[in-house]
Amino acid sequence: MRMIRLRLILLAGSAALALPAVAQEAPIVVDPAAPAVRDVIPPPSDPAIMQAPEPAPAAPPAIVIPAQALTPAIPAVWAPTPTNAEGRSAYGLYLSGRLAALRGDRETSAEFLAQSQALTPEQPRLTSEAFLAALLAGDLDNVTRLSASGEDLPLGEAGSLAVAVEALRQGDGAKARATLATPLAGPFDRPVRYLTPVVDAAAGDWDAALAPVIDTPAELATALILRDQRARLLELRRQYDAADAEFQTLLATPQARRLFGVHYGAFLERRGRKEDARNAYLASLSGQSPDPRALVEMNRMNHRGRAPAQPTVAQIGADALSFAALEATEQGGNELAVIYLQLSLALQSDDSVTLRLAQALVRAEQKHLARDTFAQVGPTNPIQYAAAQVGLADILAEDEDKAGALEALQRADVAAPEQPTVARRLAAGLIDVERYEEALAVLNRPNVNVAGQSPEFHFLRGFALSSLNRLDEAEAELWTALQQAPDNPALLNQLGYLWVDTGRRVDQGAEMLARAHAADPENGNIQDSLGWAQYRLGQYETAVDTLEQAVAKQPSNAEIVDHLGDAYWQVGRKREANWQWTRVLTLAPDAERRTSVERKIASGGPASMPVADATPSTAPVTGSEP
Repeated sequence: MRMIRLRLILLAGSAALALPAVAQEAPIVVDPAAPAVRDVIPPPSDPAIMQAPEPAPAAPPAIVIPAQALTPAIPAVWAPTPTNAEGRSAYGLYLSGRLAALRGDRETSAEFLAQSQALTPEQPRLTSEAFLAALLAGDLDNVTRLSASGEDLPLGEAGSLAVAVEALRQGDGAKARATLATPLAGPFDRPVRYLTPVVDAAAGDWDAALAPVIDTPAELATALILRDQRARLLELRRQYDAADAEFQTLLATPQARRLFGVHYGAFLERRGRKEDARNAYLASLSGQSPDPRALVEMNRMNHRGRAPAQPTVAQIGADALSFAALEATEQGGNELAVIYLQLSLALQSDDSVTLRLAQALVRAEQKHLARDTFAQVGPTNPIQYAAAQVGLADILAEDEDKAGALEALQRADVAAPEQPTVARRLAAGLIDVERYEEALAVLNRPNVNVAGQSPEFHFLRGFALSSLNRLDEAEAELWTALQQAPDNPALLNQLGYLWVDTGRRVDQGAEMLARAHAADPENGNIQDSLGWAQYRLGQYETAVDTLEQAVAKQPSNAEIVDHLGDAYWQVGRKREANWQWTRVLTLAPDAERRTSVERKIASGGPASMPVADATPSTAPVTGSEP
């Protein structure tokens, strides 16, 4: 079977068709005089912030709802059942919250559970569930309220962190400092460590806030984050020379130039040192994971925009929580990353953090909330907006909303037309709805169809061309892609099936399909391709066995079921063949397949198909012969 769902294809031997890291494209080179929008779509996972020999801490615990909560019993103390002003019962609200959670709608779940808990505060299990739901949904008001319940809450120390953040948001530094005075156990000790200087500053203890940072080789990342904070806090105290010196010490570490160059550039702009600021922004664009914020700042400078405002204490605190989320992500703590990013946004609204929150929610399998969060990223920064729209498209595609996914990809393309990553995703979306000519127009743009382009572009171009029956061109594109990723099962499947199905190079195609199946044995599409190759070679009994396994993996795939019916017919199992063909008609086949199957049923079997000639054709193939 040649068609693998394009939005989900992963070219394992090279880069992926999923939201890619910028390392998959050519290195960025920015002309300081006229910086163009480059391919700097941020990756779905945060970039590494450390390369020091810091021992990896134990992975933080996953956040799970207690098993006993999955089958709630009606508590006896709820008789008579409390109701709210609208007449909704506490238990009805609880069930609505649980149902919303099962559907993946954490925000609605948190709202219903909080309402139910407010009516029945004596229920400890409900308090725990409402607290967890509010944490993941970023409902800081209810997290703070429930933290004061006195219950022994799961991840209760996150509640203390939330109370401190809420106090910081309200400008009550003394309360925030008092809340964090009691040490929190891991993993919450990390964000507390980063927040401590900020909380000290908010409480007015500038001596503590500006205490020198002590470098230790085992905690390089921590030292970098604290140095960045100290430099920015020094600027707030108008100690500009000391702030500059701290930034210089910080940026002597190569990875710090990328992570904190934007902060230093903004500081230099505020000091009137525009060329130095431009160089700091350029440093943030170096390497394989450039910071898209730097490109926006450079574009603003070129348009003579004002320098960024000096950060507030709350903004510096928001950045501290954002870095804690980065660490949690690296350690596999996706739910913790969600909590820290929600708290960061409570202190400072920032589209870059909103984008990271949406990506963290995807990793934490909170799809409904991730979808809504992607949609909250505004168009001010076109790169971030494009990345958010691509993420939104992924979720819509998983929900089988092809039209909605394509609209999101088109919005991304309008926002960032020079981004090859976006163009590639848009082309895949167009192919997914069979708009092949439009996909080719995207793939043949001057900034996309360039020397050294990644194999995904050749793959997509070959797929579209083969769908338009432009087989020689398709063959050349797929062969070129295969030279770049020779062991990739998707490429082996696509070119192998083309060769087998058209009779061009049946033996070679069958060999490719065998390799593809060996590399991805659980893929029903690839197994169908292999079975069809066996059928074309006259190996009908073997084909039956292979195609039965493929149907078992994808029982609702009309093409695979059709192929199995053909194989049954060839081995004399005609009643089973007719049963399979009849079933094809219930699986929403395309018009061409429906007509073909109806003809087979009416005429009593498939049209005779000679066993394929194994002699290779003379069709041109770019590059050396396989």
